[in-house]
Amino acid sequence: MERLSETKISSNNKTQVTVQSLLDHVNKDNVNRTPPSIYIVPSTIRDLRPSCFCPRVVSIGPLHREDINLREFEERKASYLTSLVSRTNSPREETLQSCVEKAYASMDKIKACYIWTKNYDDDEIAKMMVMDACFILGFILQVQEKKNWVTQVVIYDLVLLENQIPFFFLELMFRCTISKFIPHVSLVEFLQPVLDHLNFFVGDIDFQNISTDTIPHILSLLHECYMPRVDNISSGTLSSTIRSAVDLDRAGVHFRPNENPKWLMEMEVNIHRYPFFFWSWSKTTLKLPVLKMHHFSELVLRNLIAYEQFRRTSKYITSYVVAMDMLVNTQEDVAMLIDSEVLVNYMSSNEEAANMINNISKEVACQDFFYGEQWNTLNKYCNSYWPKHLARMRRTYFSSPWNMIALVAGIILFALTVVQTIFTIKPIGSNN
Repeated sequence: MERLSETKISSNNKTQVTVQSLLDHVNKDNVNRTPPSIYIVPSTIRDLRPSCFCPRVVSIGPLHREDINLREFEERKASYLTSLVSRTNSPREETLQSCVEKAYASMDKIKACYIWTKNYDDDEIAKMMVMDACFILGFILQVQEKKNWVTQVVIYDLVLLENQIPFFFLELMFRCTISKFIPHVSLVEFLQPVLDHLNFFVGDIDFQNISTDTIPHILSLLHECYMPRVDNISSGTLSSTIRSAVDLDRAGVHFRPNENPKWLMEMEVNIHRYPFFFWSWSKTTLKLPVLKMHHFSELVLRNLIAYEQFRRTSKYITSYVVAMDMLVNTQEDVAMLIDSEVLVNYMSSNEEAANMINNISKEVACQDFFYGEQWNTLNKYCNSYWPKHLARMRRTYFSSPWNMIALVAGIILFALTVVQTIFTIKPIGSNN
């Protein structure tokens, strides 16, 4: 009986401990409802191209702090810090003290921004945050002055999802330093040259009406620049795929740059009402944003997609990449888009560009597809009588020079046969 009582008490104690542990988690979650925004990208996406998520030159924040390949640049951060605080027209010690005090005052909020892979004490975190934030600000001051290869690589390191610093803290450091000698510039305006450099479209990204209250880091700010500023952009499920660029061209669809878009990534379809008239084919167009393809395009796109995939935000970048993946199957599709002036290829070949476009969208979920209306319109058009048969004819007889030669030869042979038959029935000189 006594043992039974002890067992019951022990069981009750374990229950209370478990309940208390769960309550601690609940209370902690109530204090910090916003999920961490800086983390190691999940393997489903990361393993497809790990190099797109790892910094090449400089580590920002704690996640790649221990990478021995980045140690060399750590010592150079101090020179940017020194240069920055020297321009504030205040004693260095006073400026640094203000920066460090803000780091300690924001410690809990800073910690909540990361999924930590290693434990750091508050002193280490405070030093890390001040050093990295001031490096970013000092580096951007020199971006326009130093046009070299290292500068370009550092810029791309600053947009990696795993290599971010909380935006609110960057803004605190901005007020302690840059605002002291450039008082009429906001942090978003200050970052604009770097974000412009990261733009993968021909056209200006939109910095207007961006609220920084909900921006967790620089990558998120870049993402926000691509978001539409209009409210009538509808989304839906991706119910059907679409033909490739070459197949659409065979069906009479022409590609044009979208010169006056409502937002930077807008795609617009213009269908002529009478497609059965031959001269009307040129009026059926798909207007696209002009994409610049270079080796770093994949890095920027993959990080933006990873940000969208694991955060509650609109999947505009994901939708765009999925749409381009459907348009591009081969290097011939890339060549078609280049000839139509909706794609600029800085890569070594069209095949390499096609492979990049196809690979970026792998393992990506696209539940909210923002080009569904345009895709449905194109599918309906291509499945109608005249476009469908035109595409079949062009695919059969005009897909290669040999097919065209065979067709012309067949027509000539048919014509000669007809002429021969006529003269056989009615010889030359016959009066009957």
